[in-house]
Amino acid sequence: MTPALIWLLAGVVLIGAEAVSGELFLLMLGGGAIAAAGGVALGLGFFGAAVVFAVVSVALLLAVRPIVRRRLESSMTPLETHHGTMVGRDAEVVHRVDGETGRVKIAGELWSARSKDGHEVIEEGSIATVLEVSGAIALVTGRGELPGPDDRDLAS
Repeated sequence: MTPALIWLLAGVVLIGAEAVSGELFLLMLGGGAIAAAGGVALGLGFFGAAVVFAVVSVALLLAVRPIVRRRLESSMTPLETHHGTMVGRDAEVVHRVDGETGRVKIAGELWSARSKDGHEVIEEGSIATVLEVSGAIALVTGRGELPGPDDRDLAS
């Protein structure tokens, strides 16, 4: 096995291992190893390839990694942020809610729901208030009936 192939394989292994870590560190080292493989292919010896590996890896870590991390982090919306906006909102009960089952519609989205205290029963057609979100389940309390077409003031 030639030194260039060894550096190339090391780069591929490091890049593959990045899929597990997700920190972009191993990806940058993999880039350095691939650059070292290129250096060996151009005639550098072991020491020269090691210098190329170190310089390229450090350059990638200092220059490229922060930019890529910022871009990745800015494109992700944390689930907790979305959940935080749900608390206090009204929810239309579309399937009876109790301590074990139920479905509500919050801002046009269907959610699994449970009554917050575990004992309250909120009938279909009622309005509930979201008190908390736990995973994919809205914990709610009842507020009353939704106004029907006959209950609305048509004059306004």
